[in-house]
Amino acid sequence: MNSDFSVFFSEYEALVAQIDAVFQKVAGNFAAEVKCRQGCSDCCHALFDLTLIEAMYLNSKFAELEESRRNAILIEADKADRKAYVFKKKASREAEVVDHSEILLRTAQERLRCPLLGPDDNCVLYRYRPITCRIYGIPLEIGGKSHTCGLSGFEPGKSYPAVKLERIQDMLLALSNKVLDSVGSQYSDFRFMHVPVSSALMTVYSDEFFGLRKDDTATCGDAGGPDA
Repeated sequence: MNSDFSVFFSEYEALVAQIDAVFQKVAGNFAAEVKCRQGCSDCCHALFDLTLIEAMYLNSKFAELEESRRNAILIEADKADRKAYVFKKKASREAEVVDHSEILLRTAQERLRCPLLGPDDNCVLYRYRPITCRIYGIPLEIGGKSHTCGLSGFEPGKSYPAVKLERIQDMLLALSNKVLDSVGSQYSDFRFMHVPVSSALMTVYSDEFFGLRKDDTATCGDAGGPDA
């Protein structure tokens, strides 16, 4: 696939900049509570998924790494992907008898080392890390309930301004759908697809991935770019 996704990646980067600004504002207002510091990798062991636009963006930056480094990371990605599958399969079985909020809590307690976390406990692609990684250390509203990093200084039961995670996810899904519209993919389930970092790194975003035929001529960027 020779498609140019730069217009969508630029729109994603603009959203990332907004999120970073929100984090910095909260960190400035609650300096004692926000404990995010260089060397802390707690969020690098969390189990979470990426939208299509995030996965493709991360994959594009991963492809810029030197080949031997990519190969070493892909080995770890394969291991992480297998573990993530086991976690999700277990959660799927429990979903039939356990409340959804309890499933979210149990998932949050799972520890899964990110394949991008290097031996020195620094992220290999820190500059391009997903949005979940960027907002992990501040209060988040998920399903109407507030959640905070266990290492932070935010006090349980006390009210704090929280970032509405679902609103961010809606924006990411909308941008992902622009990508799908631009390539003409007929896979309707891709509209809500989420994948772990490990899968994002291992996936080849080719015509076959999007379910396109060789004679498909959809042009990326024509109608899916940022509004004027």
